[in-house]
Amino acid sequence: MEYALPAILAGILAGLFVVERLLPLRRQTRSFWRRLLVNLVVSGLALLVAALVVQPAASWMMGSDGSPLGLLQWGEVPVWLDIVAGFLLLDLSFYYWHRLNHRIGFLWRFHNVHHIDPDMDVSTAFRFHFGEVAFSALFRVVQVTLIGMSIEAYLIYEFVFTANTMFHHSNVRLPIHVERWLNLCLVTPRMHGIHHSQIEQETNSNYSVVLPWWDRLHRSLRLNVSQDEIKIGVPGYSQPEDNTLWSLFLMPFRRQRNYWDSPDGQGAKQEASAEPQRPNRLAE
Repeated sequence: MEYALPAILAGILAGLFVVERLLPLRRQTRSFWRRLLVNLVVSGLALLVAALVVQPAASWMMGSDGSPLGLLQWGEVPVWLDIVAGFLLLDLSFYYWHRLNHRIGFLWRFHNVHHIDPDMDVSTAFRFHFGEVAFSALFRVVQVTLIGMSIEAYLIYEFVFTANTMFHHSNVRLPIHVERWLNLCLVTPRMHGIHHSQIEQETNSNYSVVLPWWDRLHRSLRLNVSQDEIKIGVPGYSQPEDNTLWSLFLMPFRRQRNYWDSPDGQGAKQEASAEPQRPNRLAE
């Protein structure tokens, strides 16, 4: 099992990579192979930091039976409840962490590296600045300490978290009726595509990672944006030179631009849709 889960995740990654070439949801705007090379290098360093820092920190805090200080350690909890409650609490706390990365300027400097990818596909899924990944180790320690789930519950969530991160970043076009049903219980590509829009109000929505319910609960859900209307990225960092490796690694440490103004000073604009405005219905 220790080696089966990474193999399954690798298979999901490969499958999504192939399907999004055959059934793309959004048109690509930049050279695919150049983007892919940049994303692979940034992702590789991020995953290395996660393996060396984040996972050991979380595992050390949990031990074999979960953190003794955690909520789920306050009484005798059945295995099934530990898994279900641990899963829900992990996903809810990731919603808050993701939202903090957008709201706190220092954290956004690093998270912006993920958002300025000018196109979005499965290669974007792990494109995070290594600094953001290192900071997330501190969040992980607090998270697993306060929740106190078993290591089994943690590993189940990690698997689903990773698989759905790849899925909702993918550029796979599902039939809209299928995705609407799927979106009742999972964050999907159309939902997360809105989160990567160049429109500030759209970027600051749809923070959920696995379960979309947290955005509904916190009134941060936005679904009524057609994928044809979305420009992926951040207007202030939309030049080709912004997505070079050197620029991405140094970006958080440089003076920041106005994120939501494009180089021509006009900012990103979006045409008003002729469709009736139904914010909680996933648009085509």
